[in-house]
Amino acid sequence: MNGLRSARYEAAFLNLLRIMSGFLFWQHGAQKVMGWVGGRGLGEGGLARLASAYGVGGILEFFGGIAIALGLFTRPVAFVLAGEMAVVYFWRHMLANGELCPIQNRGELAALYCFIYLYLFIRGGGDFSLDGLLRRRARPGEGGAGGDQPGS
Repeated sequence: MNGLRSARYEAAFLNLLRIMSGFLFWQHGAQKVMGWVGGRGLGEGGLARLASAYGVGGILEFFGGIAIALGLFTRPVAFVLAGEMAVVYFWRHMLANGELCPIQNRGELAALYCFIYLYLFIRGGGDFSLDGLLRRRARPGEGGAGGDQPGS
């Protein structure tokens, strides 16, 4: 495959990865905080539970998932979410179950999300993101690679 065609596919799949991982992650937060999509929500003592690790995780997942899907503040949000998933993996999966291997401690989703968000932190949100749109509006006349340039 030639380089130009490959770059087009890469850009499309970067955006698809960002949108789908954000949408799927949002659902975890919606379950925890709102009780949507089969979740139990915060239930009794909702405000107190909101200040718990479960509640904070739900808030990060709910609003972070939306921000990632939209491509808004992609790099800082992805960095925070990768950190959250690393903590979740080690605290709630590895240490709680005494198993290092993700498939044995049921932490494969936390590990996968952690590395997806590390990739998005390094790579940026891509052209088809609010970050890319805001960048293009701030610098009219520049064609571009959106979130694909170093330092963008």
